[in-house]
Amino acid sequence: MAVRMWMVCVLGTLLCQVWISAEPHHNEEELHPQALYPWRNQGKGVVRVKRDWIIPPIRVLENSKQVPEDLVQIKSDKIFTGEVIYKLEGPGVDQEPKNLFEIDDKTGVIRSKRPLDREKYNSFTLKAFALSPSGERLENPTTIEIVVLDQNDNRPAFTQSQFVGTVPEFSVPGTSVMSVLATDADDPMTENAFLSYSIIGQESIPTNAVTKTMFGINNETGAIYTRDVGLDREVVKSFQLKLQVADMGGMGLTREGVAIIHISDINNHAPQFSPATYSMVGVENRKDYEIGRVNVTDKDDRGTGNWEAKYFISNDPDGNFAISTDPATNQGVLTVMKPLDYEAKDEYILILTVENLNALSNKAPNLPVSTATVVVTVVNENEAPHFREDPIQIVVPESVVPGTLLKSNIAFDPDNSDLRYEISRDPERWLDINRDTGDITAKRTFNMRSPNVRNNIYNAVVKVTDADGVSTTATVVITLKETNDFPPQLFPLSGSLCKGAGRTSSGLVVTAVDEDLPPHAAPFTFEMHDDLSINWTVIQVNDTHAVLHPLVELEAGEYVVTVFVSDSGSPVLSAYAQVNVTVCLCDSFGDCKSEAGAVLGSSVGISFIALIIIMASIAVLLLLLLLAVAVTTCGRRHHIKKGTGLLVGESEDDIRDNVFNYDEQGGGEEDENAFNIDLLWNPHDAPSTPGSYYPASCVPRGKQPLRKDTPHNLPSPTYPRRPPADPTDIEDYINDGLEAADNDPNVPPYDTALIYDYEGEGSLAGSLSSIASGSSDGDQDYDYLNDWGPRFKKLANMYDPR
Repeated sequence: MAVRMWMVCVLGTLLCQVWISAEPHHNEEELHPQALYPWRNQGKGVVRVKRDWIIPPIRVLENSKQVPEDLVQIKSDKIFTGEVIYKLEGPGVDQEPKNLFEIDDKTGVIRSKRPLDREKYNSFTLKAFALSPSGERLENPTTIEIVVLDQNDNRPAFTQSQFVGTVPEFSVPGTSVMSVLATDADDPMTENAFLSYSIIGQESIPTNAVTKTMFGINNETGAIYTRDVGLDREVVKSFQLKLQVADMGGMGLTREGVAIIHISDINNHAPQFSPATYSMVGVENRKDYEIGRVNVTDKDDRGTGNWEAKYFISNDPDGNFAISTDPATNQGVLTVMKPLDYEAKDEYILILTVENLNALSNKAPNLPVSTATVVVTVVNENEAPHFREDPIQIVVPESVVPGTLLKSNIAFDPDNSDLRYEISRDPERWLDINRDTGDITAKRTFNMRSPNVRNNIYNAVVKVTDADGVSTTATVVITLKETNDFPPQLFPLSGSLCKGAGRTSSGLVVTAVDEDLPPHAAPFTFEMHDDLSINWTVIQVNDTHAVLHPLVELEAGEYVVTVFVSDSGSPVLSAYAQVNVTVCLCDSFGDCKSEAGAVLGSSVGISFIALIIIMASIAVLLLLLLLAVAVTTCGRRHHIKKGTGLLVGESEDDIRDNVFNYDEQGGGEEDENAFNIDLLWNPHDAPSTPGSYYPASCVPRGKQPLRKDTPHNLPSPTYPRRPPADPTDIEDYINDGLEAADNDPNVPPYDTALIYDYEGEGSLAGSLSSIASGSSDGDQDYDYLNDWGPRFKKLANMYDPR
């Protein structure tokens, strides 16, 4: 829908332009050549036209000196009685770059304020507004496009300060060499950026080596090519071309550049021997040494494959010699690869040929392959002794008998000289050698576990010397063959089996090990000794493991099982092993446990739940029995009447009803929240009086704890339990109790915690409370308290202030 509306508006705008151009009468504003009317209204009033004018782009020439310059004028044709104010916004006005354009707010004329640069900003999109004096928009904003026209104000420039290319020598005319490139900041769609390339100068290196024009250039693309023949690298190494690029098709601004063209080498020269004949000397009985060098010349580029030479020997079928190339000098290095024998041949004539590493070009002269002749003279010298093999291979069992001959006739001398043998290296001292014959014998038995034996191989070195003192050494490689030297051993030699309900557990796993190496070790064979272990059997699990299993149900205890184990060696070695097996009752983890634990954990007899029920029943019966004893004991309690030694029942004046906290400020003796002192009563020492009183809170006392640091099997002395009738005899009463305590072995030391569980049988003095006392303080005589010690002296002062 929007596209359709846009097309209708464009069509309406074109019709309006045609109508305006055809109208014979114009008002003053229409006659102005730069006035535009982007807004139209239909009829009178404030009805807005359906479409606005589309103002075509305004073209402005860059770098214009006529500034400020009027570009276009806009007007609003909306009927409005007041003044119209025009505003302009966008890049170049109030956005970067600012202050390039402005608008006359009254006339609507848009001007450029400063010269424009197309290379920085090639166009501007602005918006114009028609406002009332109050700031109300009268029309929709109009878009104004300003296009900056290009001027040829930029010179072309090459993309590189120097272009470098390569062309092979003897290239035919038209061969592409390289391309150069230049750019122009002007508008690429105009002639201002249309470039043309040319070569304006040529210089050869070395100077004046070539004077004719050898290269051309495509003026549109900048491609450089060869124009003439005669590019010989041996004559000219390179060219320096002076380039020029110009815009406007070569008629505008120009810029110069440089191109360096190197002439690359082709293999158009074959190597040539210089000289072609050589004489060299070779020493017999030596190898891998240089005997001489040959030289070649090559005009191709040094250090390349066109210059590097490859040498060949055409008449050495036995391969006694070899020739290689020295990369630095390109010389041929002749080497003796096999020892020469003067007695067999004293002179060699070798024919050498040479060629380049790279194939020869078809432009090279057609010349035959260069050859050279080398005469090698062999010089006789004393030859060193030769071992018949190096290394000397010996294969022997590890249990070889000392003195056994291991190797003989190990060396010879080409000059038939007398030889002398010796052992240069023998870390284990296992070998012996005859000084004259060279026979190698075993000095002692070998040991496969030696740190000098690796992968069953032991290395030694022997040396042979001729009469002139020339010696040669050789390595003796002794391969030791494993022998069956050790019988197998059984592990572990002790273990335990769990005795279950009706049968013994699966068995005890044992393992056999052997110090020998395969094939004299596993697989092992396990057997039982019939005479010693008739109640057991052995079951083989794999090559190294077996299981000892009882044939009958065994009682818990210690058993000795004899197992016969054999290896797979040749000959077979066997051994007896006695395994101590403990048959026991086990817990859930498979560990042996005590008899009590075994009974509890056994599945034979009563089940665990039933056992728990029985134990709980026993505990309830014991609890009932304790309660009965407590009730019986509490029935024997009694109280002593205050102030007398007589036992009375139902006494309300018992002074030991409660025990109070030292820091409690509560309700005194009548406070029911205090601690019941009856818990401190010793029922065993209370007299059995029919009228004794038992408080409701009385509970039976259990067995008193015994100290572990004192003997408990000795009889305890009798303590004076009944206090004296006369208070004056209290000192004797206390001394008697102290003597009895000192002789009691069950009494703990003085500096340990003591158990105070006995409060005595009552007091003849009755209650100390003045409230419960039947007599006044004046009727009492407290002088005897002074005789009790310093602790009771203060109490005596309180009751007898005299």
